Formats: sequence, C-alpha cells, structure tokens
Amino acid sequence: MATEVEFTRMSTKGQIVIPKKLRAGFEDGTPFAVIRDRDTILLKQIKLPGIKEFEFLADKGEEIARERKIKETDVDEIVHKHRKIQD
Repeated sequence: MATEVEFTRMSTKGQIVIPKKLRAGFEDGTPFAVIRDRDTILLKQIKLPGIKEFEFLADKGEEIARERKIKETDVDEIVHKHRKIQD
C-alpha cells in the first residue's frame, strides 16, 4: 500500500478522528499502540494472538518460569522491579 496523507485536528479532549479514507480496512474496536517521538505520533495496529498462539505463549512462559525457579508469588516483585528500572 502506498503512503497516503490526510489532515485532521485534535479536539479539546485529545481525540483525533482518523479520516474515513485512511480507516478503510480497520474495524470498530481495532486496538492500536500509540507511540510518541517528539512531534510525531504513530498509530500501530496491534494484532492480538489467537487462542492457540496465546496458549503456546502461556505454556512457554510457564516452562521458562520453571527453569528459572520463579514462583507465582515472585511475579509481583519482578514486575515492580522492572517498572522502576524503566521509569
């Protein structure tokens, strides 16, 4: 698909309407990641995994946790530790 350019404005509530021409092919409720880099905002469609792929990923996560001897009770602490590193 070729690059297309349309123009829009942000509302006082921070909402931006994607022009109809550019929405073609996207359904209502399509999830997007919103990425900001200085004066640029990029929308990237997020393709959620299907149930089989999700189950595969969950099984793989459990396997890695077992190998690393990570217990379910350790997860909260690990998440908070990594969030502090990123902040």
